[in-house]
Amino acid sequence: MKKKVLSVLLCMAMSVTMLAGCGKAGSENGGTKETSEEGAEESKGPGSAGTNEMEVEGDATEIEVWTFIELHQQFYTDMAEKWNAEHPDKQVKLVLSNMSYDDMHNKLSLALESGEGAPDVVDIELGKFPAFTTGEIGLKDLTSAIEPYKDNIIESRLKIYGKDGAYYGFPTHVGATVAFYNTEELEKAEVDYTAIKTWDDFKEAGVKYYEATGKYFACVETTAQWMINLMLTQKGGDYLDADGNINITNDIMVEVLSYIKEMQNTGAFATVPGGQPDNEEAYPSYNTGDYAVQIMPFWQTSRFTSYMTDLSGKIAIAPVPVWNEGDAIKSIGGGGTGTAVVASSENADLAAEVFAYIKLSEEANKEVWNVLGFDPVNTEVWTDTELTQNPENQFVKFFNTYPFDTLLEIKDGIYALESLTSEKFPSINNEFCNVTLNNIFENDMDVKEALEQSQDTLKNEFGE
Repeated sequence: MKKKVLSVLLCMAMSVTMLAGCGKAGSENGGTKETSEEGAEESKGPGSAGTNEMEVEGDATEIEVWTFIELHQQFYTDMAEKWNAEHPDKQVKLVLSNMSYDDMHNKLSLALESGEGAPDVVDIELGKFPAFTTGEIGLKDLTSAIEPYKDNIIESRLKIYGKDGAYYGFPTHVGATVAFYNTEELEKAEVDYTAIKTWDDFKEAGVKYYEATGKYFACVETTAQWMINLMLTQKGGDYLDADGNINITNDIMVEVLSYIKEMQNTGAFATVPGGQPDNEEAYPSYNTGDYAVQIMPFWQTSRFTSYMTDLSGKIAIAPVPVWNEGDAIKSIGGGGTGTAVVASSENADLAAEVFAYIKLSEEANKEVWNVLGFDPVNTEVWTDTELTQNPENQFVKFFNTYPFDTLLEIKDGIYALESLTSEKFPSINNEFCNVTLNNIFENDMDVKEALEQSQDTLKNEFGE
């Protein structure tokens, strides 16, 4: 019954807001969302706050929880009930408040600064997280709470909520970037996606496909950086230098964007309506086969089952290309929400233990896959074929490959962009998605010139 309730809530959340990437009006980080995107899981929820309390028999410690994600309230409640059943001597009662994205993060900032009114536990979106780990940190160090699960958790997903070797947030999913190939369309052009290993292979396959069908192979992003961040990280590049200063004109950045520009110039790669695959304007273009490939985080699975239903049985999930076969970096994580514990909470230790269970345990991560279709951060469940190959699972039914086969293949090569943890990244993200990428891929500005222009803008913002 609870799974049915969660499924209904998922559909409701996805209907309320379609979380496209950065650059959409009203989206997070002042118009950017590339860092936070994780499908319907990242819903802003209703405009006004709503509060729910668990029903618990007997004495229980009350834990106040804030979130901007409506779906999390039911999920947390369900998992807390499982916790109570397993820990009769540590009963908890969650009091959950759902607020709009901006209201919640602003209220949290004020509460931590004033030392009054903060909750025990709070969801913090990835793009906002660095602001709460800068200066005096008001969040609890969760390193010891994570320790019992750490061996099975993707390290790069812990680091994005960390600072100076300590962890301050429990991740929600991996968000591993993978390739979604429309095999029905590719077969018409005799393109074998399994033979695509490198970016050169990817470009060549695109040209072959375009020449055979007249359709686009994949999109060039202008309102998100999913593929760009992947290629940049694989090359060892970033947006900041070793001292944390803006450095978007570096040679690797120029090389990556120039390479994508070359792909665009072949005619096989083009901007898509909405500027990236995860967009209500883009879904119809994929549904009808106008584009054959999506390079996206794993959570895009939920978009297919909800908005691109015509593609059921036609999509294969595979590893993304690398620059050279044998490269260590196979993928990067995309998007995320970290669940943090307020250090000054009277119940901080218990809250940390409970939410480590709710976010990191095998039981919780099974539900992350079953209900949401996300790639669980606890890799112990990745080898549970009864779970990952369950023929009744909606995601197993939809795709023509087993999704976890790809995750297992890239498991040891999932990294993170280093600058994601910088408080400067939301501004970088905003500049790229609203200015830089449009200048390069829509206005045909020279790559180096576009980067220099944006670098000047960003350095002025930060007084560098």
